[in-house]
Amino acid sequence: MSKIAQVTEVTSQPARIVFSDFFSDFSRNAITGELNKKTNVEAVKQSVKNLLLTDKYERLFQPEIGSGLKGLLFENATPFVQLQIDTYINSVIENYEPRAEIIATNVSFYNDKNAANITVKFMVINTEDPVEFNISLERTR
Repeated sequence: MSKIAQVTEVTSQPARIVFSDFFSDFSRNAITGELNKKTNVEAVKQSVKNLLLTDKYERLFQPEIGSGLKGLLFENATPFVQLQIDTYINSVIENYEPRAEIIATNVSFYNDKNAANITVKFMVINTEDPVEFNISLERTR
């Protein structure tokens, strides 16, 4: 018998943290006192959500960042408005979030509530699984 043993066990490496962001409420860890962090897919999801919910001229020293989706809530729900929403989503993510690639968007309008439900499906770079999440836009009074 040979002294060289065959290694059939697959070594598992811990998941490497690639992307990290702070929680948007700046909560702290109860034990260490450090700010809590979101990592990898959750960090990119939070960033995409923040970009979509931000209007242009809302950030003080970066007025060009924003999607402008809230301004379309008062428009009639037509295929043109749906195409415009898709264009806004694609352009803001392509321009300001290099970690994500859009796969598909789906928009559902609720005319009687002046609301829209937007589903965004995207891939985070260097990952295999697509990410999908919903955003509800409503008119505030």
